[in-house]
Amino acid sequence: MYGELCTIKEITEGVRAVINSRQEQLSDAEVLALIEDYVLRDRRTECCSFRAKGELITGIFNATRKDLDILQPYADDMEVSEIMVNGTDNIFIERRGKIEKLDIHFETKEDLEEVIRRIAAKVHREINELNPILDARLEDGSRVSAVYKNVALNGPILTIRKFPKSRITMGDLLRMGTITEEAARFLETLVRCGYNIFISGGTSSGKTTFLNVLSEYIPKDERVIVIEDAAELQIAGIDNIVRLECRNANVQGKGEVSVRQLIKASLRMRPNRIIVGEVRGGEVLDMIQAMNTGHDGSLSTGHGNSPEGMLSRLETMYLQAADFPVEAIRSQIAEAIDIIVHLGRLPDKSRKVLEISEIEGYRDGKIWINPIFKYTVNKPDSAGGTAASGQLVPTGNPLKNTMKLIMNGGYQ
Repeated sequence: MYGELCTIKEITEGVRAVINSRQEQLSDAEVLALIEDYVLRDRRTECCSFRAKGELITGIFNATRKDLDILQPYADDMEVSEIMVNGTDNIFIERRGKIEKLDIHFETKEDLEEVIRRIAAKVHREINELNPILDARLEDGSRVSAVYKNVALNGPILTIRKFPKSRITMGDLLRMGTITEEAARFLETLVRCGYNIFISGGTSSGKTTFLNVLSEYIPKDERVIVIEDAAELQIAGIDNIVRLECRNANVQGKGEVSVRQLIKASLRMRPNRIIVGEVRGGEVLDMIQAMNTGHDGSLSTGHGNSPEGMLSRLETMYLQAADFPVEAIRSQIAEAIDIIVHLGRLPDKSRKVLEISEIEGYRDGKIWINPIFKYTVNKPDSAGGTAASGQLVPTGNPLKNTMKLIMNGGYQ
């Protein structure tokens, strides 16, 4: 095995030397032809099967021409939504909602580090022992997170989250059973009428996708400011849109632009609505204040295990930015956010809307929640059925804060 690895590495280095010796810029097709010629002529591959030679050619092409090396085929696969590399030997992907381990590996730790460094260089960043964490966005919109070997105990770690090339629509979510038609119509009315909506859920529950879908219902004549830590949203159909993205500090620790700074700057841009891709810390204070100062119809997302848990997390994040009394914080949150949509993943890996609740208001020291829709699980049949099914159903509770509906002609 060691001899095979050495041979592959030697052939790869030989190909690189030939490519580098060329004076002219080579196209991908020319590089591929050069690799094919080199491999087929090399005596060390005489005993290899035609299939093995083809795999070797593809591997060398990815290693010399593609930034992601052996990961490139999975980055190109439209059905793969996430690539997870835990050191050189443990590589996983998420395909069609299911996690699977790949039968591939990086030959050396240095090869994996080289891939991470290439990604960093593409976004004009550095990753090394002094700067061991990389959080970046690729040209195709994919989100990359990498951790260097001096911090990750099982070797360099790389995670790539891909996003679909085409936007997912509400029609797609209906076909997938993520939401019901009744709930979709309800949310459409609320977005059009300017309700402030917050989307909560766990990791990979579909929060960004759902925010994209809700943005379809924003009136096209409004001015929208989109603020993201790393650009992921695919807002379409709105001409008067401004997209702002945070910037990390450079290697000298200068030049950082935070979500908080961008929210403050957006208030001077005459927005009708502000969309914050995700809140994780003190920027909650600025987002809540923006929602409370006339920017109706604003949208955002955050990590939470339930609507109640999300509200508790918002309180905690608010306290990171300002030492306010808890009662004042809860009152401001209740006044700012009108609706919480909570998403989750079921045991079968499907993504569902689990709850749509109204923030009724603040009184008696707590924020009151009025559930409008809830996901109800059916009991397995007595014959020993497998996984329980369920559906999103109305609770029978009416929407209590109807002023925005009345003011915007959405009241029925």
